[in-house]
Amino acid sequence: MAVTVGASRLGLGVVRRLPAEARPLIRPGTVPAGMVHLGLGAFHRAHQAVYTEQAVALAGGDWGVVGVAPRNAALVAALSDQDNLFSVSTLSATDRRTRVVGSLAGVRLAAADPQAVVAVLADPAIRVVTLTVTEKAYQLDPAAGTLRPDADLVADLTTDRPPATVPGLLIRGLLARAAADAGPIALVSCDNLPANGRRLRGLVTQCMAYAGVPGRVVDWVEAQVGFPGTMVDRIVPASTPETLTAAHRALGVEDLAAVAAEPYSQWVIEDDFPGGRPAWDRAGAVLCADAGPWERLKLRALNGVHSGIAYLGALAGCETIAETLALPHLDTVLRRLIAEDVAASFEPPEGVDVVGYGEQVLERFGNPAIRHRTLQVAMDGSQKLPQRILHTIADLRAAGRPARWATLVVAAWIRFAQGSADDGRDLPLDDPLAAVIRTALAAAPQTPAGAVEAILGLDEVVPPEVAADEQVRADVVAWLTDLHRHGVPTTLAGAV
Repeated sequence: MAVTVGASRLGLGVVRRLPAEARPLIRPGTVPAGMVHLGLGAFHRAHQAVYTEQAVALAGGDWGVVGVAPRNAALVAALSDQDNLFSVSTLSATDRRTRVVGSLAGVRLAAADPQAVVAVLADPAIRVVTLTVTEKAYQLDPAAGTLRPDADLVADLTTDRPPATVPGLLIRGLLARAAADAGPIALVSCDNLPANGRRLRGLVTQCMAYAGVPGRVVDWVEAQVGFPGTMVDRIVPASTPETLTAAHRALGVEDLAAVAAEPYSQWVIEDDFPGGRPAWDRAGAVLCADAGPWERLKLRALNGVHSGIAYLGALAGCETIAETLALPHLDTVLRRLIAEDVAASFEPPEGVDVVGYGEQVLERFGNPAIRHRTLQVAMDGSQKLPQRILHTIADLRAAGRPARWATLVVAAWIRFAQGSADDGRDLPLDDPLAAVIRTALAAAPQTPAGAVEAILGLDEVVPPEVAADEQVRADVVAWLTDLHRHGVPTTLAGAV
């Protein structure tokens, strides 16, 4: 990202020069590390890092965060040069507020020194590890949750080489903790996985079995490691040069790690922390016994809708989510998706109205200050759609209900995966299964029915009960036929 660096850069030496409302809530560099975060991207910096700083400011504790970026050397360098400080700008349609966050106690680049990351994970002072590494980093079958290791993970689990994967780092860290009896720890997935705490526990268990970890170590992990489930929510688009320029204007100094986000933020956490935790509840997080209903609410009524907007918008030539929402008739289709499909597919948290929640979601998506690109949201569809859309379809069909609007999202994804927008422009398929998807589509008859048959046949993505459902197949074929013949605007007009 090319930005002209001025004479003054964010860091400890300029904190007192910042506008009073933009200064960190805690004194930077004074809070010892008690946490590690894997996945030092924009979302973490605008979400867990903010909650943690607020918790420490309100209740104290040695809960500084060591942020680990798997591969982003430029980000680690920027944060290191800024004494681990960065800013978060909160954007509404009419307002912008920027504040520097001081919860990072250090940063590491896993690709450069994985053994240093393992050493931090094994440190007895570390009692919580949070993760935002996206669904694909877990290397789990998105439909079944079974381990699907690539060559790097196999090497991490079967050799002594420095670990190169996120699961490899976790397993090596746990083995080192067990060897030193370093004390209890919680591993906290903050990724959009179904039952993300149980999935992370399953990942660790399967990796230990694959690696042939001795029984005494497995017993130590079972006794000393918690896997709380979570639901996280905040729209945080990728930073752009404009993000950095606006932060410079607000702070009076340059911040090369600046992020921007919407005003809304939510964090629901199962309270399973054997080594303690920050007082996140004091910072507004919801602590509970079961995050499952909240997770399904967000995955289906927010993430699933988000994916649908992204695929339809990309096909229609729209650059952002907010721009897509201006397409005629799309708001009606989305409201019917929420009310007729999503709300009927699961039991929401007590006191939550799914339709009302969906209205709030659509309002958030329409925030013109948040330029969330459709192509960014459209990435990794094979990893996202099972929990966002396909599980909704499976639950509806098990209850004997139709899934008309959810099947439109599936059809839009297939049309997107075929590689061209309504106007013929190429669309990128950024997906860990891109080669598999392209091969399946190329080998199938070049008809809507052939494409649907190919994609529903991907058993690593599509639940078997969905793939075998003739009504689902017919609905997806019908939608895909309309998208091919007429494009997105006419298809939407004919649907309502």
